[in-house]
Amino acid sequence: MSSTYSKIAHPLFFSLIAGLLAATGFAPLDAWPVTLCALAGLFALLERAAAKKRAFAIGWWFGMGYFTLGNNWIAHAFTFQDAMPHWLGYLAVVALALYLAIYPGLATLCAWWLWTRLRGDRRGAGRVAALTLPLAFAGSWIVSEYLRATVFTGFAWNPLGVIWVPTDVVLLSRVIGTYGLSGVAILTGAALAWAVQARSLPALAAFAGKLLLIFAGSYLLRVLHPHPADTRVAIRVVQPNIGQQDKHNPAYELTNYRKLAGLSIDRQDRPRLIFWPEAAIPAFLDMEPDWRSRLAALLGPHDLLMTGGTKVYFDQKPKGIFVEQTLVGANNSLWVLTPDARLVGRYDKSHLVPYGEYLPMRPILSRIGLSRLVPGDADFWPGPGARTLTLPAASGRPTLNMGVQICYEIIFSGQVVDRAHRPDFLFNPSNDAWFGAWGPPQHLAQARLRAIEEGLPVIRSTPTGISAVVNANGGVEASLPHYKAGAIDAFLPMAHAPTFFALFGNVVPLALAGLFFLLAIASARVRR
Repeated sequence: MSSTYSKIAHPLFFSLIAGLLAATGFAPLDAWPVTLCALAGLFALLERAAAKKRAFAIGWWFGMGYFTLGNNWIAHAFTFQDAMPHWLGYLAVVALALYLAIYPGLATLCAWWLWTRLRGDRRGAGRVAALTLPLAFAGSWIVSEYLRATVFTGFAWNPLGVIWVPTDVVLLSRVIGTYGLSGVAILTGAALAWAVQARSLPALAAFAGKLLLIFAGSYLLRVLHPHPADTRVAIRVVQPNIGQQDKHNPAYELTNYRKLAGLSIDRQDRPRLIFWPEAAIPAFLDMEPDWRSRLAALLGPHDLLMTGGTKVYFDQKPKGIFVEQTLVGANNSLWVLTPDARLVGRYDKSHLVPYGEYLPMRPILSRIGLSRLVPGDADFWPGPGARTLTLPAASGRPTLNMGVQICYEIIFSGQVVDRAHRPDFLFNPSNDAWFGAWGPPQHLAQARLRAIEEGLPVIRSTPTGISAVVNANGGVEASLPHYKAGAIDAFLPMAHAPTFFALFGNVVPLALAGLFFLLAIASARVRR
């Protein structure tokens, strides 16, 4: 009996549970106070680690719980293809967590190593020197999240800072970015752990004071950056409610088009920007003039249509008197179409989804029966990265500059804007139809963070939701719920002046991490 209890009470078991609880702070649950309590538990476990291996294992098991629950929506994607068994989706979630958990493991290892090296003797470091571990932990966590978003093309989904989206604390991302917000969460969790361990009223009061200071600073940012007026440029965001099971089915091509068309026609004679989702049409617009004419017929004389589509590439080889064409690659693209059926802009997605839009190590993996989740015979190719498209002026509408981030590209903090040509707004066409109940609200929360960081409004159009108009303060001005067809008629929100983060990008949170490390060293030296 005692042996069983000791296994259940093992610190690594508690670390796993803390990770699971921490993931509830993200949408759709938004239980951010639970996340702070889980971080307090993680900090307490790290403080008691006796060796490097245990310090790493504490972070790794936390990451296993954190990423397995937080990324559960990935399993849903496997139900929309028949090339692989659907149950493989659950294994994919766990397999991804096995890798992603390395990053919190590195964060706990780095913080513990620095702490033990700096404090000298290991017999009670005192309250001043105790600052060393939380500061080192916050700095290490910031760096680990930046690496997670960068290494092997990166997977930046749900950095810890996203838990602050339901609160005013999120406004701090104007200055320190999303990864800096993650550092704030770590410090808050450590402060809570201190307060609980001290078991005294002054300690609890000190923790409450720290929280009050964070929220007061965040509120000040809201006062200093009030929501600007709308531009008075009319927009329509279309959500056709086309399920993933019907999206690539040729039998539904006409039905899907009619849904999009019916939600786009407007009897009012006013210039509009019309936004359709990612991969909204099955046509190759640069090669099919009939399709361009069909879409142009939906537009008023001064409208512009922004629609997702595909750009394809062929390898041409002579074969007798004929030329044989073989599809060799494609871009996941966004096209801008005018009322006279001209294409006046194209953006190609840069951050592609491994196993979704391309199959890594295709010669090996395809032989063992694996395939990518998006139908097609050729892999997608990445575009050149963030760029700004110029939308021509029309009667009653000025020339506008539009940044584009297709689907999950919007989750990459500091990488969504061409800083040399700052846009007036960001368009995020997406296809969240295969991401279950948790994926779409998490995606929207991260898009809201990009709006705050960059001081730019974000327009989201998805097939099944959640489509939204997000202002430059990250507020959702209008949205369409999951699995509901409709259109949002609104005016394009105005942008703020470039934020501090918009000017310097991820140099800011990395510099903050460096400052935390310096303060950690200084706190240890003060004690000595």
